[in-house]
Amino acid sequence: MNVLVLNCGSSSLKFKLFSGHHLKVVAKGIVEEIGRSKSAVKFYKPDGSLIQQDSTEIRNHLEAIKVVSSLLSFWEIVPDLSQLSGIGHRVVHGGEFFTGPVLVDKKVIEQIKTLIPLAPLHNPANLTGIQVALEHAPQVPQVAVFDTAFHQTIPESSYLYAIPTRLYEKHGVRRYGFHGTSYSYVTKRAAKYLKKNYKCFSCICLHLGNGASAAAVKNGKSMDTSMGLTPLEGLVMGTRSGDIDPAIIPFIARNLGLSIDEIDSLLNKQSGLLGLCGESDMRTIEQRVETGDDQALLAIDIFCHRARKYVGAYMALTGRPDCIIFTGGIGENSSFVRQKICQDLDWLGIHLDQSINHKTKGLSNPATISSKHSTIKVLVVPTNEELEIARQTLAVLEHIDLEGAY
Repeated sequence: MNVLVLNCGSSSLKFKLFSGHHLKVVAKGIVEEIGRSKSAVKFYKPDGSLIQQDSTEIRNHLEAIKVVSSLLSFWEIVPDLSQLSGIGHRVVHGGEFFTGPVLVDKKVIEQIKTLIPLAPLHNPANLTGIQVALEHAPQVPQVAVFDTAFHQTIPESSYLYAIPTRLYEKHGVRRYGFHGTSYSYVTKRAAKYLKKNYKCFSCICLHLGNGASAAAVKNGKSMDTSMGLTPLEGLVMGTRSGDIDPAIIPFIARNLGLSIDEIDSLLNKQSGLLGLCGESDMRTIEQRVETGDDQALLAIDIFCHRARKYVGAYMALTGRPDCIIFTGGIGENSSFVRQKICQDLDWLGIHLDQSINHKTKGLSNPATISSKHSTIKVLVVPTNEELEIARQTLAVLEHIDLEGAY
């Protein structure tokens, strides 16, 4: 049983190969700068050693997947991609079509194409990955796993915006939410860790990284999430603004003379932590705080203030949750951010054990960072989106429920 997971970007192809029913990682890597004059390949062998090469131009994604195939064959991992049990693909936007993973066929491909206006930067690249894999290994079952699928359980009161309903009915303008693959993985791991039945499990989850979002989960289902029609809404992120007054957009257009595309770029690529302090990497920002940089500290304060507001709001939706989950690069590794988000939430029954919190970094398994006095547990749960894609791929291929495997 070998499952290859592909995450295709506009000029990159990330891959990870899992083997056996326990889905052990046996190889992984990335092909970068596809279509550029000089492409780069990173490949990790089963022993973890890295093979890195700057190659001549890899002109397209089909050539990139041939490179992956040749590496797996050369190192005697998989003789040929036709030997795979399945290939799982990350697809960012599934709209309202897809509530779970699906076996790829012509109809699925056409439906993903219709969703390109909702994710013009991501879905075309994800489709490319599917199409080149089908071309190179047509006999291997392909499964699409959607970032938005986990949130298809949120009610109308959560996903509809207070704008004319024709925009939803004719153009699909609504909240979709993202990071669903990560939420699916970490919430199930947390439920198992706490020995809770997932169908009765409730939590507030903070996926904090360069992209950041929050989700309210009740009885194993997403009830609300901070990202909306696109990943721009919600929390402060590395370069994205998160929530703003919508009137800022016409204000900028009128007073600064920027076009819609320029404003879109400003909000998505020049805002967030980057806009606040000139740096998008939380590790560097924390280092600046240690030197007494007030602007860096303010950026973190704003980042944590927004997240804490969502925790309070989602408490109103879930009731008293079983736990608060921190995940993602920042959520898993920044004790400072976790401390500031949970600060002054004692009245809600949230108490961190600071000694444990500060020691918790780079884990591979869930950990409790709340004190024994906390009536709501606070967990750090490392995410693994590729493993979740592999599990969902296996579930589709074998018609099984893998919830118990978490």
